[in-house]
Order: sequence, then structure tokens, then C-alpha cells
Amino acid sequence: MEERVESDLLRQLKFEEMGRFVPGTTTRPTHPIRVLLHNIRSIYNVGSIFRTGDGMGVEHIYLSGYTGTPEHRALRKTALGAEEIIPWSQHQDPLEVIHAARQSGHTICALEITNKSVFVRDIRPRHFPMLLVLGHEVEGIQEDVLAACDMSITLPQYGAKASLNVAVAFGIAAYGLVDQLERHAKDTA
Repeated sequence: MEERVESDLLRQLKFEEMGRFVPGTTTRPTHPIRVLLHNIRSIYNVGSIFRTGDGMGVEHIYLSGYTGTPEHRALRKTALGAEEIIPWSQHQDPLEVIHAARQSGHTICALEITNKSVFVRDIRPRHFPMLLVLGHEVEGIQEDVLAACDMSITLPQYGAKASLNVAVAFGIAAYGLVDQLERHAKDTA
């Protein structure tokens, strides 16, 4: 059997080898994606969305309705400090957030299964900047909020269940959106 030298061995990178954002020393890289969480009941889902949002470089997270905020210990435990990195704000009325985002040029996009949903892989640069709207874990995005959206995206699913956990769905969608942005940036470079 051929011996492999240490440099050929698979190993985890140390944090300093990853070239990652370090708060206070570098500028946080972002993508033109903001997120609105309306009536998310699980504080653990909210914390997970903060953590994934940090990994994807979302610009801002808006919390509305009864969605919990980073003052909750369980959110901080799940977010692992991302709640201190991503700018966030709390709003009672999600429609005000949507209106302000639209005024600033954002496409308002529901992450929801609707009669007009498109797959995340079909999103194009013209859809950015984007406000991605997520709703209640069981009931989805309430009717008036959904009606205020410009479009909806969904994720391909192949099993018997018709939905995913909201934090899992956000993670898949966020990675897909960032992937689309980066692919199109490379194509035009």
C-alpha cells in the first residue's frame, strides 16, 4: 500500500485557515438578501435562521408578530452569536416592513408553496435585492402578507410530506439564492 504524506491527508481546517469574517477586524460580507420572519413560534427556529443567515451573509433580519427576539436565552444558544453579528429589528406590522423594502427596490419573495411558486434555482439577478418572507411553521405565511409579496419560491420535494421545517427550508433556500447570485456573477465576469 502506498504511503501518503501528511499534506495529502484530509483534515479539518482551523478557523484562522478559513479566511472567515472576524468581527471587529474585517467588514462583514453580505449578499443583497434581507429576511422577514413573521409569527415564527419556535425560538429555536429563529436562532437557527440567524445562524444560517450569518453563514449566507444576509443583510438584515426583521422579526414581526410574535416571533421571538435575541433577548431569549434559547435563541442565543441556537444562534451561537450570530444574533450579535446580523443587524436585526423588531416590528409589529410585517406589511410596513414589506412596504419599506419595496420602496427601496427589493423584490418581495415568499418562501411558500403557492399556485405561482417558482423553484429557487429559477431565481435570477433581476430578483435582487430581495426580501425573503417566512411564516408560521404550520399555517405558513398569513394571507394578507402573502398577498403583498411579488412572487413565491418553493423547494423541490420528493417525499410524502409537503413541507420542511421552516429553518431547514430557509437554509436550503438561502444557499440556493446565494448560489444563483454567485453563478451569475461568474457568468458575467
